[in-house]
Amino acid sequence: MTQSDGFVRIGMAGRRPSGLLAPFVWLAGLVASAAALVFGAVLAVFTAAAVAVFALCAGVVVFFAGLALRARRNAQPRRRAGDADVIEAQKVGGTWVAYGWDRQSR
Repeated sequence: MTQSDGFVRIGMAGRRPSGLLAPFVWLAGLVASAAALVFGAVLAVFTAAAVAVFALCAGVVVFFAGLALRARRNAQPRRRAGDADVIEAQKVGGTWVAYGWDRQSR
């Protein structure tokens, strides 16, 4: 066993085309490599565009969330003059039930 026989050659790694087809195989490999390079570049551009669109959408959502939180913080409940005489009531089954009408006596 010689020094070079210690490595196992798998697939096409150990064979080099020779003869009349060698330039065509080399050219086919070159074209396949160029096509893979172009395809990878196009996919990279689409991925970058998708990330930019996601970032833009997230920025818009965060902006509107900030506006909503600011509006909620600054909102003041409007009080009318006759609110002291109004009580809350809900219909439970077939009967109206009032809540909070006796709170002043507590």
